[in-house]
Amino acid sequence: MARRNRDDDLLLEEDELTAAFLGEDNGAGQPQMAVQDDQPQQAANPADEQWDEDEAVPGQLAVDVYETKEKLVVKARTAGVNKNELDVSISDNQLTIRGTLSAGNEDGVENYFLQECYWGEFSRTIALPVPVKEEEIEAVLKDGVLTISFGKLKQDTVKKIQVL
Repeated sequence: MARRNRDDDLLLEEDELTAAFLGEDNGAGQPQMAVQDDQPQQAANPADEQWDEDEAVPGQLAVDVYETKEKLVVKARTAGVNKNELDVSISDNQLTIRGTLSAGNEDGVENYFLQECYWGEFSRTIALPVPVKEEEIEAVLKDGVLTISFGKLKQDTVKKIQVL
């Protein structure tokens, strides 16, 4: 639908722009438009909504998952996380990594001009793409990178099952 901006210029929304470009019209050679009353529009972008700052939402850890001939490897950047504050677990072929990124001491900060770094709790659960040997796991934290290696279970070739 169309809506008016503060200067009362007619703005087309996405569907109307698409219709105009695709040649859909109202039979009179003009794109179909409807003008709404000057009522406030709800934010179409969820980012425009107010956040409840008291609501704790854990961040999500970015990972790389790849395999070699013998192993499945999961790597994650965890710079700033103490290895004692990492919780790595596996259950039903799902790997979970939890931890906390600490910003350190910020006493005396009066105003942020830019804040892009995520500080706080993070969590990531990954369904492992291949079966692994849960007793053959090695987790190493080095230079801010957590590397978790799993021994892979060998997958037999297709086994034919006789139907009785």
